[in-house]
Amino acid sequence: VTAPMPGTIVSVKVNVGDKVEAGTLVAVLEAMKMENEILAGVDGTVAGISVSAGDSVNSGDVIVSVN
Repeated sequence: VTAPMPGTIVSVKVNVGDKVEAGTLVAVLEAMKMENEILAGVDGTVAGISVSAGDSVNSGDVIVSVN
């Protein structure tokens, strides 16, 4: 799951090992003073989390890895 735009991670909603379905909320990204929900694109298990709350990300940066 990648960042769709530059911004700051407000919160990460999943943990490594969590099972997610497509459409599951995985993180909240603040960009242009708006909070954007970042959703899983596929079903699977969270294999890794690349960011923490407060981290800045650029468009395309990996937020969560899902296998």
